[in-house]
Amino acid sequence: EMSEMSERSKQNVAYGLAWSYYVGYLKIVLPRVKKSMEEFCRANPNLLACRKTWKLHILVPLSCDVYDDLEKADSNIQYVTDLTETTLARAGTKKRVYKHSLYAIRDEENQLWHCAVEYATPLQSLYAMSQDECAAFSREERLEQVKLFYRTLDEILKGSKECADAYRLIAYEEPEEAETHFLSREIAWHLQQEHREEIAVLEGSHPHTPSTALDSAELNLQISVSDLPQPLRTDGF
Repeated sequence: EMSEMSERSKQNVAYGLAWSYYVGYLKIVLPRVKKSMEEFCRANPNLLACRKTWKLHILVPLSCDVYDDLEKADSNIQYVTDLTETTLARAGTKKRVYKHSLYAIRDEENQLWHCAVEYATPLQSLYAMSQDECAAFSREERLEQVKLFYRTLDEILKGSKECADAYRLIAYEEPEEAETHFLSREIAWHLQQEHREEIAVLEGSHPHTPSTALDSAELNLQISVSDLPQPLRTDGF
């Protein structure tokens, strides 16, 4: 009966997508990210000077608006190169390739920051479901689901020893009026925070995180405490 209720209210969609994304992708690639960064840094020591940025930055737009080409999304984001790829036999496919792209992010002071960044690909499924009549997935349900996806993924990754310190989730709500460089500014803010965190560690102090960040603590307010995935409130979004 509980299963039927969950299916009717689509409560398990984002929950399943988050686990699938972790087990089928992040758990495979994240433990290898720092090694790829180290290899790249040996050849390009000036581009990735801040070790705190040696992780995969995962974009989670609450609109589920995913661009296949980040350079087209924001001209202040420029592709640099691909990091060393990982090749594995996976589910019957021999030599399946996993790789990440390194980008240069230009901030408002015209400074360049380099990082590996990509969208959380399951958001494309959530968006497609909201456009497909067969799924009967409304825009409001999609918003609820992307919040649940983020919160579930955040909890999974925080409990994963293999993925510790190899990722940064960047959840954001796009402005109502289009801003040319909103995305680059959002990513740059997180990179600047990582830089401050590294300096703080070296100096033995604690970095201050401004309250403007859209992080798990804020999204936590929208999540039910039930053990089962529940629909989220949409107030404030």
